[in-house]
Amino acid sequence: MRARLGRLVALGALSLVAAALALHVGAAPLSWARALRDPQSFDAAIAEARSARVTLGYVAGGALALVGAAFQALFRNPLGDPYALGVSGGAALGATLAVLAGAAAALVPLAAFVGALCAMLAVLVTARASGRVGAEGLLLAGLVSNAITNAALSFLRSLVSNGRAQETLSILLGAIAEEPWARVGLVSVFAAVGALALVSLAKPLNLLAHGPDTAASLGVSVPRVELAVFTASSLVVAAVVSVVGLVPFVGLIVPQYARRWVGADHRLLLPASFFAGATLLVIADTAARALFTWVGSEPPVGALTALVGGPVFLTMLRRLGDSRHASAPR
Repeated sequence: MRARLGRLVALGALSLVAAALALHVGAAPLSWARALRDPQSFDAAIAEARSARVTLGYVAGGALALVGAAFQALFRNPLGDPYALGVSGGAALGATLAVLAGAAAALVPLAAFVGALCAMLAVLVTARASGRVGAEGLLLAGLVSNAITNAALSFLRSLVSNGRAQETLSILLGAIAEEPWARVGLVSVFAAVGALALVSLAKPLNLLAHGPDTAASLGVSVPRVELAVFTASSLVVAAVVSVVGLVPFVGLIVPQYARRWVGADHRLLLPASFFAGATLLVIADTAARALFTWVGSEPPVGALTALVGGPVFLTMLRRLGDSRHASAPR
């Protein structure tokens, strides 16, 4: 236990080092000495904007990875991911509706939260109606949910002017931008509330790993835990998607490696997933900013995570199918 705790601390330190290094990468040159010496200088303005961007990427990556770890525990399969299950898409649809309706910035995360909850409910109802609540049923329902969400998003964007449609483009692409500190702080508060709620459920999630019947026999109220995980996860995903947009597969990839590093105890796995996810997205965003200095354009960070996560997802899906085929009676 002590060794795994040490690994968790190392992951936290690594995430902070990655964030500190990311502050020094960007298209515009920056002198931190001048920024600290003269708060009214151009360097100070760049430093403020870049710090907000790195903080946003840190919070977003950590939050998405933590939700992925919670989903994987709840559904007892390694393919639990807010993007693959359609929760991120529902949040994106809610946020897009709020933006196109001209809602205040503070109401956009709330609309995304409602959209995420509705998407999660729709996926569960669809999977149970088909009689397949396992990994295959949930993934199939998530695929259908994502298809409907993407169609709805495209339809909504076609109904408004190009200027209004551009306001929602970042939600679809998954991009980390230089947001004002007030907005970064709002997202961080929402994400922190949901993340702390998930961390407080670490012990019930450990018991659920042995199956709902075993957990119930040990005193866990399984429906309450499921509701709490769904609600907290939807809040976290909504907060992130409302500003950063759709960033795929962070919640899928990161918990797999965090589990190998600190074990399956969710008291360590959840914070480890947060630190590892924060590190991954900060590095991905730093790479996107570095590409701007080389090729003159900055790819959305969601494209980078999709390029990495897509093949990993297909590999994991194939391994899951192979393992079930091998264990089937002959």
